[in-house]
Parts: sequence; C-alpha cells; structure tokens
Amino acid sequence: MAKKNDNKIWKDRKRNWCGLPWTFTIYSFDEERVYVETGVLNKRLDECRMYRILDLSVTRSFGQRLFGMGTIHVHSSDRSLKDFDFKNVKHVMDVKEQLSELVEQMRDKKRVTSREFIHDSDHDFDGHDDYDDDDYDDHH
Repeated sequence: MAKKNDNKIWKDRKRNWCGLPWTFTIYSFDEERVYVETGVLNKRLDECRMYRILDLSVTRSFGQRLFGMGTIHVHSSDRSLKDFDFKNVKHVMDVKEQLSELVEQMRDKKRVTSREFIHDSDHDFDGHDDYDDDDYDDHH
C-alpha cells in the first residue's frame, strides 16, 4: 500500500536551466526515504532508505549559482537506485543539510554503522605490514 504524500518533509521539482520548475522529475523525502519520481505518461518512482545513504556532496556550476540552485550528489548502497543526483535544486545547501541530518538520525535509529578504511601504502587494511621485518632489514 502506498504512503500518503502528507508526511513529506521536503518536495520540489527538478528545475530547468533558469530555475523554473518546468520538468517532470519530482524529488522528495520523508523521515525514512528519499524519492525520485520521473515521467509524464509512464511514471516511475524510485526510493532509497535513508540509512542506505553513505555520502552527500553538492556541486554548483556558474549557471546554477546565478539562479540560486545546485546539485546534490547522493552516494548510496541501494541496489536499484545506486548513486543519484537531485539536479537544479533551489536552496541546495539547506536541503542538503536537512537531508544529512535525517540520514544520521535514521542510521542511529536503525543502528547502522559504516566502516571507513584509511589506506596506508605500507600497511594492509588488516593493520599488518606489507613486508617482512627480516626482508626490510636486508634491503635497507
């Protein structure tokens, strides 16, 4: 059963190059999911659960800055939607911050953690050296 649209926290249309909402793509999110709806005659609705969002970034071209817009790039672990963009969004920094806070809240609520690895060229991800101490002493 589909959810009602009254629980959306944010909803807006993708805008064209000059900031007018004359497109057939609608972006929205509630406390649990992000939605991307596309199409006119044939509609498609994709969703991504908040806890699956791994990272958010914002890009703003010169033209987007002139018209007060930007693009939010969403990096997710969702299998169907994968990485996606909210293109030409008004008040992009406010929307991105609101989305970021909801992602953190949902990840805490669902007890989802991500593991980040910092790669050091002298160490494997397991923390062990890539070389034997005996080999190191022989060569240095």
